[in-house]
Formats: sequence, C-alpha cells, structure tokens
Amino acid sequence: MDYRKRLKELIRERALKVADEPIFKLSSGKMSNYYLDLRTITLDPEGGYLIGNLIYEMVKDKKPDALGGLTLGADPIAYATSLISFINKNPIKPFVVRKEPKGHGTGKQIEGNVKPGESVFILEDVVTTAGSSLKACKVAKDFGLNILGVIALVDREEGGEENLRKEGFELISVFKVSEFLKK
Repeated sequence: MDYRKRLKELIRERALKVADEPIFKLSSGKMSNYYLDLRTITLDPEGGYLIGNLIYEMVKDKKPDALGGLTLGADPIAYATSLISFINKNPIKPFVVRKEPKGHGTGKQIEGNVKPGESVFILEDVVTTAGSSLKACKVAKDFGLNILGVIALVDREEGGEENLRKEGFELISVFKVSEFLKK
C-alpha cells in the first residue's frame, strides 16, 4: 500500500477546506482562505494507521527514544507511530507536551516515560509559523531532551521552516501545502 498517496487522498477529501475569501482564523491569528482540519485524519483509524506507518518509516533509522509534541495536534500522531513501532519490534515511546504545566499533582508539563538525555522528534499536524513547534521544542529542551528535528504532516509554507531553522531545528514535512493548492 502506498501510505503517502492514500493519506494525501484522505486529506483532500476530508481535511482541506477552501473558501474564496479568508474566513478561517489560524492559531497565529492570521486569516486564511484555506484550513487543514487534520484531526479528521489523525483521529481516524485509517488515518492513524497511515500516519503511524509513514512517520515510523521516516524516523526509524535515526533511532529516536521518543516522539511527541504540543497537545492536541501531536498526540494522535505520537500514539499511532508508537504503536506501529511496537508492532515492528522497535518501540519508540510517545510523550505529550502540555501547553502549561499541570496545575495540580506533580505539576508536569511533559507527560510520558521520557527522561532527560533521550533523543526525540517533536511532532506537529500543521506548521504555519512554527509557534507551537517552537514552544514544544523549548519545553522539551528545558526538560533535557535532545531534539532530532520537527516532523509535520503538512507545512503551510508560511515561514515555519525558516523560523525553526533560525532556532537550530530541522523541519521534516510529509507534505507541503502547495501539493494541495493551486497557487
């Protein structure tokens, strides 16, 4: 099965919303005439299977200990990839980065079985300016994790890759938005 081809079909069918005018507000506050609602894919059994296989193939040779990112966008990607890694007898742990430290209990901002010194990938569903990715990178780095790179399902090609590079992080994307839109 061509996982990438099928995932691209699902994104076109379910996740990509396009309007004639900029009616979609992005997390950056910017208005856009298109929106990628990737949760319709990441929170779907087939989508999770495709994503888990694709991301696992992308990272397995780099031997990360774990992968995760800012909740909620990264969570299903981390879980799917972790499950596929286990099936392939090469377990890669998932972890979650909370937007803020937990207000009770242990007060953690990173949840999961990761330890300082481990090598990780930061995951993202969609990267625009990379604000969420950079926040996750900062929390992970402050925790003591070694960041191998940032992996996004879709790069909107609006400066995120450059912003990550400025901070010393590589962006690896499954798709560029230009593969879906006629510019």
